[in-house]
Amino acid sequence: MEYRKFEKLGVSPSLLGFGCMRFPLNPDGSICQEEAEKMVDTAIQAGVTYIDTAYPYHNGDSEPFLGRILKKYDRKDYFLATKLPIWNVKTQDDAKRLFEEQLTRLDTEYVDFYLLHCLDQEKWQTVLDLNLIPYFEELKHQGKIRFFGFSFHDDYEVFEKIATYRKWDFCQIQYNYVDTDIQAGDRGYALTEKLGIPLVIMEPVKGGSLSFLPDDLAASLKAERPDNSISSWALRWVASRPNVKVVLSGMSTMEQVEDNLHTFSNFEPLTEKESALITQTAESMKKRTKNGCTGCAYCMPCPFGIDIPKNFRIWNELSMYGNKEKAKQSFFQDLSAAARADQCQKCGKCETVCPQGISIRENLAEAAKDLNKLK
Repeated sequence: MEYRKFEKLGVSPSLLGFGCMRFPLNPDGSICQEEAEKMVDTAIQAGVTYIDTAYPYHNGDSEPFLGRILKKYDRKDYFLATKLPIWNVKTQDDAKRLFEEQLTRLDTEYVDFYLLHCLDQEKWQTVLDLNLIPYFEELKHQGKIRFFGFSFHDDYEVFEKIATYRKWDFCQIQYNYVDTDIQAGDRGYALTEKLGIPLVIMEPVKGGSLSFLPDDLAASLKAERPDNSISSWALRWVASRPNVKVVLSGMSTMEQVEDNLHTFSNFEPLTEKESALITQTAESMKKRTKNGCTGCAYCMPCPFGIDIPKNFRIWNELSMYGNKEKAKQSFFQDLSAAARADQCQKCGKCETVCPQGISIRENLAEAAKDLNKLK
């Protein structure tokens, strides 16, 4: 297992981090605890030392589950990361109550890496308005938090504002070889290098989308490395960057655990040739998008209840990645029937405000036709 040193923090967690938001599930939606415990045990025994969870994961069950199964290990042998759900914080007392609850659920006296969860402009303003940072700095002084950081989901400009506000111990961003110009992206990565903020990476495989590619694109990667999985390319791409200290993977099966261990136990950075191949792969995928929807949601709300941005995201991702099963679930299960593209009444209101000038009515009809074929 490769370990990366957080130079200013004096610790060296495993490069592969176990993300605990996608454990295997029972039919009723609860964590399949026996299988999940085997997966965590396998990872730890292979050298994984960074375990990442959060207050809301698995409807609040992830933290107490980990609190139980990690008791078999010496507390000093792993790094535990969790996050404050800012959306549940209305007063500073809420933050204090939630943190103490997390210590109880995790059955621990301290958290190694503690994050302000999912910061965007609105949540960051809440942090400032409630003066939360001094409270967590005091917890750090008390030893209840070892390192203090944040996870991020917004545009680069907001990221820059937060990253430069104070000297953070670390931060966590979404980063993969397709989303280099989305959220923090390449510019955010460069800024963290400049500021000396070590990075923990989430969504390196884009929620699983980069584990399944169209056959022609997958073939070129397989030809270069026949024994490596498609997802390993995405993991190696992000892990090849020197300021990336931990790469999180939300593993759902033992097969995924074993594949990730294979990638990181003998980690090899991308070669120059492989980097060029990944750049070419990303460019090819982006060219397959059906339209230029950016998800800005200026078209919303639709008078008839259609979730226009989500329909276009599903449609675009189906074309880019070719993952029919994921698109089928997103369209027929995650979207209500009333919110699907085939419910468009062609009123045209959305097109009067779309900054991209997209022919939304026409595109919704095309999306409905393509996605309904997945039934």
